[in-house]
Parts: sequence; structure tokens; C-alpha cells
Amino acid sequence: MRRLFYSLLFWVALGLTMVAQKAEPQEQEKVQLPPQTPIFTPEALAAKVPAAKAEDVKSLDAILVAIYDVISGPAGGRDWKRFRSLFLPQARFTQVGTGPDGSKVVIAWNVDEFVRDAGQVFAKEPFFEKAIVNRPESFGNVTQVFSSYESRHSPTDKPFERGINSIQLLNDGTRWWVLSILWDTERAGNPLPAEFRK
Repeated sequence: MRRLFYSLLFWVALGLTMVAQKAEPQEQEKVQLPPQTPIFTPEALAAKVPAAKAEDVKSLDAILVAIYDVISGPAGGRDWKRFRSLFLPQARFTQVGTGPDGSKVVIAWNVDEFVRDAGQVFAKEPFFEKAIVNRPESFGNVTQVFSSYESRHSPTDKPFERGINSIQLLNDGTRWWVLSILWDTERAGNPLPAEFRK
């Protein structure tokens, strides 16, 4: 009887030890990154772009306003230094659209390519864009914003286009940065959802 008791005691103790081990967070093995992996401090990133206006990058709301404000204006030039100051040097711009035959097309730019192509359009055409509704979701230093927008040829015109920008941002502890903007436009069969209209 005593042998059975000690045997049961052993198995209970073993079971409790296994449960305790599972409950404790396992220390994960650290992955060694290759030496060429680009790792930046906030200061190193800031040195790669024109100096940002403090009021443009101090908060999530501020940088969202700046994104739309910097590309809006009458026909002519834009403040491309201010524009570049909002974005990581590796930022991407991607538009999803529909071709004349109904097929999907994807247009992608880096910062320099966007400045080149948008600059040619804005030089000839007035363009004013503003957010309708911003829906942010955040985790740690990362934020994703679904931002519906209206585009006009003048601030008082009716919008000639509406759509949604998917904007990825990060906060490096000192300021906000835009990592990427992906967008699609409203069209027949793709209406702006009710929660994203004014």
C-alpha cells in the first residue's frame, strides 16, 4: 500500500512539474540577423530625409493632416521637401485600379518615382484632397489607418473622386513616419462603405 502511495505521489509531482513548465514562457532562441540587415536608430532615419516640421510629425492626427495638405494646392509645384520629410526613405505608394477591359492593374512607386509622376500632374492640374473618415488601429509602435478621402479640383468643387487610403505608420519614439500608402477608388460596383462617408 505504501509503495502504491509513493508511486501515485511521484506521478502527481511529475504532472505538476510538467504543467508548471508549460505555464512558464519559454525563452525563445534569438535569431541572428545577417550583417547587411539595415537597422536604423531614429536619428539615422531622420538624417536620410529633409528635416520635418515638428508640428507635422508630433502625433498621429498631425501626420495624417500633413499627408493630405502637402499634396493639395492649385496647379503648380508642391513642397516636396516637406513631403519627403513625412515618409521613411524606403516608403511605397501603391494604387489598385481597373483597366479599360475591366482587369485589375497595380501601379507602384517609391518616393522618388511618386514625386516625379505626381509632380508632372500637379504642375498642370489643381488638386485638393482631404480625409473624410480616419479609422486607426494600433499595436505597439505600429498603426494602420483606413482613411477615406475626397479629391477635388478646387476646395469648393464637388469631389471628382473618392476612395480609401490604407496608410501604414510607425512611431520611432521621437516622431511619426509613413511607411506606405495603398489605395483604391470608388466606382460602380465598389461604393464607399457607409461608415467611411461623411
